Amino acid sequence: MVDSPREGRLARSPDFIQLVDMASESVGGKVLFATDDFFAPAENLIKSDSPSFKEHERTEFGRWMDGWETRRRRTPGHDWCIVRLGVHGIIRGFDVDISFFTGDYAPRASIQAANLEEENEPDIPERGARTGAAASPEELDAIAQLKSNEWDCLVPMTELKPGKPASGHNYFLVNSQQRWTHIRLNIFPDGGVARLRVYGTGQKDWIATDAKEPLDLVALAFGGACVGFSNAHFGHPNKVIGVGQPRSVADGWETARRLDRPPTIESDENGTLLVSGCEWAVFRLAHPGVITQIEINTEHFKGNSPDSCKVDGCILTTQEEEDMIKQKWDLPGHKWKPLLPVTKLSPNKSHVFDSLTLELQDVVTHARLTISPDGGLGRLRLKGFPSSICLLRPREKPVMRFSVKAGFRANL
Repeated sequence: MVDSPREGRLARSPDFIQLVDMASESVGGKVLFATDDFFAPAENLIKSDSPSFKEHERTEFGRWMDGWETRRRRTPGHDWCIVRLGVHGIIRGFDVDISFFTGDYAPRASIQAANLEEENEPDIPERGARTGAAASPEELDAIAQLKSNEWDCLVPMTELKPGKPASGHNYFLVNSQQRWTHIRLNIFPDGGVARLRVYGTGQKDWIATDAKEPLDLVALAFGGACVGFSNAHFGHPNKVIGVGQPRSVADGWETARRLDRPPTIESDENGTLLVSGCEWAVFRLAHPGVITQIEINTEHFKGNSPDSCKVDGCILTTQEEEDMIKQKWDLPGHKWKPLLPVTKLSPNKSHVFDSLTLELQDVVTHARLTISPDGGLGRLRLKGFPSSICLLRPREKPVMRFSVKAGFRANL
């Protein structure tokens, strides 16, 4: 049985929206099925950008909408779609966003979930162009094999609230420790939804891992997460541990220009800039381990890459991490051990370095990436080998910092 879900009304955006959107097309999410896509296809649900509105735009089927919109149902039943998550893991919350659907949004919704292996999926026909279409008998027969109407319910049928035209967020907290791979969004009976965000953390089966091959221990898809940073003006540091290669500067971590940079820039004999400031981000590894190789990718950052960087690691328990978050990561210097010394970086390039780790006993649970003086990175990869020191960090409950009251829904 699934853990009992909990929802809560929040006076502000919930903390879980800082986590990865596990359904986004940017991390490999995919729509497998939708009962109907007449006005706008379900693929819009998982776009990585925010919904937009074009007042005078029309298609041959009606008004153009940036979301999933079904025809007005004139037959028994309700509409629904299935999304395969790009990141498989623990779901902390949903955002059913009905922005710009002011007169035709879905009045109610529920969400179900399942943990399925991709090889166990039935042979579902490729969807192709869908506007103006409904599910074919072949698609209905194929998707019926998943028995998705029997999946666990994470959000019961709940009324959706439109809010402001350009901000129709409906947030739902989830209290479940189970791993999920697929989502079924039900709308009752029909209508439109702009975006479905599935926020959570990746989870990997480390027991089945090949111990001979180094893995990216900080990968967001495996459960890595940014737990603190100095500046994220143009992009959150979680993006640098994302899936695949960076697609643009928007798919990375980028800081504002430091205001304390000197009027005239100078460098030392090695070409490293003589500036006092820096920016940093701290990451919790997906699994404690030994880091043997570090990749710093500045791809797409041609005029805004950092001058140099360094990487340090340390061991922290869950309680110590919580304390450090409260203290803004003012961690005593002796806790950190160098993994990569101050190293010059080049624009628009992938840099691969060997870690300073001297022996396989140098286990870390957290890594701090420092860039100088500011700028942006596309990806950070910390490859190495997992360690059994994970016993230092019990994970019985999620580290979330918000309170909820059972029985309420969230609408902002």
